[in-house]
Amino acid sequence: MQAVHIHQHGGPEVLVYEAAPEPVPGPTDVLVAVKAAALNHIDLWVRRGLPRLRLRFPHILGADVAGVVAGVGDRATGVTVGDEVMVSPGVSCGQCPACICGRDTLCDSFSILGEHIPGGYAEFVAVPRVNVLPKPAHLSFEEAAAVPLVFLTSWNMLVTNGRIRMGETVLIWGAGSGVGSAGVQIARQFGARVIVTAGADWKLDRARELGAHEVINHAEQDVYEEVRRLTDRRGVDVVFDHVGKATWEISLRSLARGGRLVTCGATTGADGTTDIRYIYGRQLAIHGTWVGTKREMIEVMRLVESGGVRPVVHAVLPLAQAEEAHRMLERREQFGKVVLVP
Repeated sequence: MQAVHIHQHGGPEVLVYEAAPEPVPGPTDVLVAVKAAALNHIDLWVRRGLPRLRLRFPHILGADVAGVVAGVGDRATGVTVGDEVMVSPGVSCGQCPACICGRDTLCDSFSILGEHIPGGYAEFVAVPRVNVLPKPAHLSFEEAAAVPLVFLTSWNMLVTNGRIRMGETVLIWGAGSGVGSAGVQIARQFGARVIVTAGADWKLDRARELGAHEVINHAEQDVYEEVRRLTDRRGVDVVFDHVGKATWEISLRSLARGGRLVTCGATTGADGTTDIRYIYGRQLAIHGTWVGTKREMIEVMRLVESGGVRPVVHAVLPLAQAEEAHRMLERREQFGKVVLVP
């Protein structure tokens, strides 16, 4: 098969399109012929190198996959060759107390496809049967690949950790990102008033189309002052932050008393400053999200199946152009997801 490998950490130029051995599914695995693989910022971080992450090179990136079942292990039931499927990106042991309790992201062996184990930048990928879900018939393969990681992460942030409620106000940073565009839609489904930021007016226009009530151009406006103006100085109930150092202090200051800050990333740096007195004085809560559980993935798919939310695909490129796809994300040119197709 053909795949995109990294043989070392570095810039987009380390992505190499080349021949690779076809994976062999184990007894409880499913072999998926990849029809589409969506990019995430985690791909960029893994490619550049992460502290304490030790990869076995050559490595294949890609957490988000949609495709067709091409092979089934002897003990994998409920799927047949030819089924159109999508893949839940979190892989765990399935036997430890965390997994049994439905909190598989706390499993000691929890792995994300494409980060810790070979991913979807390839013509085939082998995954555990429990990670395979039916592809909604109304979605293309490209759209289906754009669902798992960002909608699952956004659900965990807003619904599980953020405990979003009808009528609350939510601030979503970076609405043009995959996770941001998913967050806008989920917040709207829960009846929230949605304030978003983006660094370009055309992205703010797209965010309005997705349902954002208020928009802030963070390249030209003071986000904190705009939030105070839009909320009559009260602040927001939930801040959805995946940016990190550049936004951390503003995110905390933008919260109303009893507000919740949910975070899943630190693309601008990990050393945000926190005044601890502000946290307890205003009774704030900070929640970290690392993807989401398989149970939450089922909840997300109910929402997708109903048409309540829909993935946003910005561009579709051939797998061989993975380097250009990474550069597109690094230049922040996209609104929504960039997808690769073999």
